Amino acid sequence: MIEKLKEMVARFQEVERLLTTAEVFQNPPRMKALSKERAQLLKFSTRAEELDKVRSDKESAKALLAESKAKNDRDTQDMAAEEITVLEKREQTLLKEIEDLFLSEDKEGMRNAIFEIRPGVGGDEAKLWAGDLYRMYVRYAERHGWKIDVMDQDEGEVGGIARVTFKVEGEDAYKHLRNESGTHRVQRVPATEAQGRIHTSTATVAVLPEAEEVDIQIAPQDLDEKFVRSQGPGGQNVNKVSSAVMLTHKPTGLQIFCQTERSQHANREHAMTILRTKLYEAEVAKRKNERDELRRTQIGTGERAEKIRSYNFPQSRITDHRVEFSVHNLEEVLDGSLDELLGKLLEVEREKKLKALSLQKKPPPPTDGAAPEKK
Repeated sequence: MIEKLKEMVARFQEVERLLTTAEVFQNPPRMKALSKERAQLLKFSTRAEELDKVRSDKESAKALLAESKAKNDRDTQDMAAEEITVLEKREQTLLKEIEDLFLSEDKEGMRNAIFEIRPGVGGDEAKLWAGDLYRMYVRYAERHGWKIDVMDQDEGEVGGIARVTFKVEGEDAYKHLRNESGTHRVQRVPATEAQGRIHTSTATVAVLPEAEEVDIQIAPQDLDEKFVRSQGPGGQNVNKVSSAVMLTHKPTGLQIFCQTERSQHANREHAMTILRTKLYEAEVAKRKNERDELRRTQIGTGERAEKIRSYNFPQSRITDHRVEFSVHNLEEVLDGSLDELLGKLLEVEREKKLKALSLQKKPPPPTDGAAPEKK
């Protein structure tokens, strides 16, 4: 852990240096990203500095203790011994704080979150369910004072949504919401069911960290842009002005379509944000040796058996199958009261990180199958 702490301090010093350069000063996106990184690294740097001082003071106190023993100076011995006890307690406190910082360190978590919600199996009821999930996340964001920006939306014919892409903008938004990725299954009597039978439907949710301009640079020659007329409800200029935008990223074949705004410029900005986010996440997934298609790994196919969470209306029960945790306040959750569920997922995530950090402290086993040599 100490070696990793030294790396963090070295990076803090490098970021401090970069923020004073003309190159960064003239690049606002880069400066913004480095400023956010500096704020995070500062927590490590201040504690590392105090830890060094505490350890230095402890060595001085030990030297004083040894000297006072040699001189048989009882008063100085007692004072030095007491100071060593205080410093050792402070040292352990600092080590615990540093460990907690490593456990909570999450550069991705500081980003805004990009949501994609689509109906799975269940026909029109699945579209209605997708709409309910969308409203749930909107209300959760409102409770936390976060901003919602709808980037693309296609409504269902009988209500609900056929798809929606939106951004949740707020402090640590992605950290709190990323575990929502997956298939959400609902069991209830649909409004369209005349005989009162319970149906099972699904909707898929993908949550991606928003990529900033500094993360992904898209060359103009790699981009194909088309402006077309919007379809469906959206304003007086629908089907009159070509305000909708279709972007195609030639190297990857990714296509992004946006039509929610009335101007080409606004739709293009939304489309570029989504495109950068997808390219960024694909790069992160590649570095982690995961599948290239992150959305597929997150949400599966939307089949009923592929579920991360079930919403049972007859029993007013929600069960998260990843942690086998249930709550019985379904209506409140759908109204945005997600803190208990999301908090449980973050708690389990932290426990896994703590276990991994503990394993890092142990020496690795012999690689050749031989017993370790005794000294």
